[in-house]
Amino acid sequence: MKEVLLAQERSRDWLLAQQDPEGFWVGELEGDTILESEYALYLHYMGWGDAETFRLLANHALRHRNAEGGWAIFPDGPTNVSATVKCYILLRLAGHSPDEEMMRGIRDLILRGGGIVKVNSFTKINLALVGAFPWEGVPAIPPELILFPKNFYYSIYSMSAWSRTMLVPLAIVEHFKLTRPLPFQVDELYAGGRATADIHLSWSARAVSWHNFFLAWNHIIKWWQKTPVHPFRGTALTRCHRWLLERLEHSDGLGTIFPAMVNSIFALTALGYPAEHPLVQREKKQLERLTIREGDTLRLQPCFSPVWDTAWSTLILRESGLPANHPALVRAAQWLLSKETTIVGDWAIKNPQPEPAGWYFEFRNEWYPDVDDTIVVLRALKLVDLPDRAAKERAIQRGVRWVLGMQCRNGGWAAFDKDNTRRLYTEVPFADHNAMIDPPTADITGRVLECLADFGFTAASPECRRAIAFIRKDQCADGSWFGRWGSNYLYGTWQVLVGLARIGEDMRQPMVRRAVRWFESVQNPDGGWGESLASYEDPTQKGRGPSTASQTSWAILGLLAAREFNSRAVERGIAWLAARQNADGSWTEKEWTGTGFPKVFYLRYHLYRAYFPLSALTAWVELHRDHARHPAVQSLTTAAARQAAPVEARRAESTA
Repeated sequence: MKEVLLAQERSRDWLLAQQDPEGFWVGELEGDTILESEYALYLHYMGWGDAETFRLLANHALRHRNAEGGWAIFPDGPTNVSATVKCYILLRLAGHSPDEEMMRGIRDLILRGGGIVKVNSFTKINLALVGAFPWEGVPAIPPELILFPKNFYYSIYSMSAWSRTMLVPLAIVEHFKLTRPLPFQVDELYAGGRATADIHLSWSARAVSWHNFFLAWNHIIKWWQKTPVHPFRGTALTRCHRWLLERLEHSDGLGTIFPAMVNSIFALTALGYPAEHPLVQREKKQLERLTIREGDTLRLQPCFSPVWDTAWSTLILRESGLPANHPALVRAAQWLLSKETTIVGDWAIKNPQPEPAGWYFEFRNEWYPDVDDTIVVLRALKLVDLPDRAAKERAIQRGVRWVLGMQCRNGGWAAFDKDNTRRLYTEVPFADHNAMIDPPTADITGRVLECLADFGFTAASPECRRAIAFIRKDQCADGSWFGRWGSNYLYGTWQVLVGLARIGEDMRQPMVRRAVRWFESVQNPDGGWGESLASYEDPTQKGRGPSTASQTSWAILGLLAAREFNSRAVERGIAWLAARQNADGSWTEKEWTGTGFPKVFYLRYHLYRAYFPLSALTAWVELHRDHARHPAVQSLTTAAARQAAPVEARRAESTA
């Protein structure tokens, strides 16, 4: 028990020390090398690139090659053709000759993967802008889409929020096709040569399919775009322009996320804005904030995560024993209150509310609050005493009402949108980023139940009954639940079990017992849990991977929620955490456990290794605080002692 209490105290002290003087927490949000390579293409396109910047970006990319010599979208993953093509071009921009042995090896890898024609649709657009890919092979994104009524079946508002922020500016870009060629050719990346390459999208083997239907329309639209008759094109471009300008306000860039921010600058440029225009310069500065210079490298974050990190840190620190009026928590809660959205965003189309509400992920992104951030913020605010209690209560009431209004017809909750479930959109030619829709998911739904329990809702409440039915239907045969926003089944199963427990479900029921057995079945021999991002592609990798601090914590929290108080699996997991803590109170976690778009874009949240282990330790300590002679405690102490021998060496290293 003493070892665990010390680990909890060290963890709490470390996390408190990370707080910004303004009151927020924000850890680095790490993505793969598409950020650096696309930033290089953007700098070239805008005429802002220089040899030194390209060199620094290339140095970062070179440190992240996989075992094959190419680039993956997560550490130790398989080579991804899109990522590798863009890194190859980045290296060319940095001065590497295509005749270098390294470059020949990368080129051979790309050609074995089918060549440049196999990159995804958004990569094709990036390459077309710099003359490396023909516009004829780029999927059509007609700006007329914005003219369809908001509640029309085929409308931009039936696409996910992040797809809207990418596609509206790209519709402008694709119309003008303003090209600024690279200072070199990359014809060597076309298998069999550029002249004979098949640049067009492939038809499905199933002749009658939605994929082929939309592909046929793609050909029709591209033919129509070459004709002089476009009666609605001018109106559509004007509407897209206005939409873009509106959403650049009240935010730190369009969607406050890298791809949309870059696309907005491309769109403004296509519309005739000069590079020195104040709006273009403002967006440029927002992008520059995402860069991190470290040594001889330059890397980028896809966005910032301060609301998310602050809400979790506040909630978990409060639960760990800090008083409700602790100065750090008061500063954090006041900062969170200041981040409540004050405008009516796209969400209001299907969730009309008497006033704006909700919280977003970043420093400023008022158009796009999301359910996930909002529910964690609400829980954190409830636990902190603020001088203006009335203001806090009003914000909480608005937030709870907004979250209830976001419940989907099937009983679940999604992230940014309500009833955004038209899977037809996943078949359109530009949908290969695997995120055209924002359907409800078990992980968010479980967390909503946990939140609602804090505000008086029970399993008998109508909203909760529907949510529980959704969760029951969504469970996998092996007892796990899919994790949309974290890796993967460990994440989803944790969220669901905690939600069910907090809302008052019977944790002895078969649905829960199956989940417990699954958690136990995937525990690693060392006592921890881990799951590779490969599980999104390969079901045999479910629950498999090196043990990590964050995922071990999720499993412990899930098992404790399932009332596994005397669980050998739990005590081994706690022992794993206690034995592997660094001297400064943090944990080392180089694995990626966050998800942006499954199969397309993944994340490493640098603070997950801190606040989730603190949460797990706190849950265990609270359970056993008054039971020092509990058998689990004695067993844990012995297990921790057995693992402690190599601990001091690990604690000497407290790298991120």
